[in-house]
Amino acid sequence: MPSKYVTLFDILGFKVRLNLSWIFLVVLATWSLARWYFPEYYLGLSDDTYWWMGAVATMGLLGSLVFHEFAHSLVARRYGLPISSITVLIFGGVAQMEKEPPSPKAECLMALAGPITSFALGAAFYLAFEVGYQMQLPLPALGVLRCLAFGNSLLGGLNVLPAFPLDGGRALRAGLWQWTKDFRRATRWASMAGSILGFILMLWGVAQAFTGNFIVGVWWFIVGLFLRGAAKASYYQVVARTMLGSEPIQRFMTPNPASVSPDLSVEKLVEDHFYRSLHTMYPVVDDSRLIGCISSKQISGIPRDQWNRLLVRDVALPCSKDNTVDIETGALAALALMNRTGNGQLLVMDGDRLAGIVTLKDLLKLLALKLDLEGVA
Repeated sequence: MPSKYVTLFDILGFKVRLNLSWIFLVVLATWSLARWYFPEYYLGLSDDTYWWMGAVATMGLLGSLVFHEFAHSLVARRYGLPISSITVLIFGGVAQMEKEPPSPKAECLMALAGPITSFALGAAFYLAFEVGYQMQLPLPALGVLRCLAFGNSLLGGLNVLPAFPLDGGRALRAGLWQWTKDFRRATRWASMAGSILGFILMLWGVAQAFTGNFIVGVWWFIVGLFLRGAAKASYYQVVARTMLGSEPIQRFMTPNPASVSPDLSVEKLVEDHFYRSLHTMYPVVDDSRLIGCISSKQISGIPRDQWNRLLVRDVALPCSKDNTVDIETGALAALALMNRTGNGQLLVMDGDRLAGIVTLKDLLKLLALKLDLEGVA
């Protein structure tokens, strides 16, 4: 399961990550601002200036999204919800929570913190624009400040829409949760609202493109497409939390997994294990104790003529916390670790002894079976 994120920095105990879709979005946003927005509203500047304005404004909007999500995370921490990371998406972000909000009130306050922050940022940038105008700042600087004021106001406005997983949709879920006393049903209804709104935005984007507003239409279509996908994914994440939360990992791990001896030569390891099983990693076990891990990537860095002279113990590395879990770990926590690190398999430890191995395929198979037997709307 390859990782779809890149870590930007750690601050205040939060790891800030960027969804790789932003590589495309940064280019599209910069191009849209440099070739359409700024030339239309600020005439007479050079092409290079427009491109610099577009790049600076895009980075400012990215920073605003991080600030928006920090507001959610700080409120979540106030209610005892551990946040391991913040992932920046198109018009907001996702705070990686290891459990659901404890109450409708906590959910509502967490949801409202984001739009309030974005509106406050919009007001601050607009105030900076007005002060800069009075101080006669250069036109490019004024243009960027006004763009950031508008962008944050738009971000806040989009997020108050009652469509999950937007912040307004989370507030809607909190109200439905309070009314129905059923968290999963409230999530399903709020997600349906998100999916419907996403479809409407996609149609609006197509209509805009056909009436001549191509760039505006593309952006609305992207936002609608993302919203539909996020609404569905968010609902099934709740389903997964509900159905896997109490399942111990040892219930469906593969016991006594394939391992290799530290006294095996690297050449034997490659010929008898890597080439035959097509696995890319093996745990190194000595008398049932896990002493390290060895991967095909490590072997690839060793010259071929040294394979018969080196033993596995000479090149094996300690197994990281990212690919090991304790036998008492729950299935949901294991799935969250896989999602966070990009590892598709985890070694299950009982003290210093290797008890088994669990793969993403095992977890998804269990979830699919529970959905088939227990049903889900």
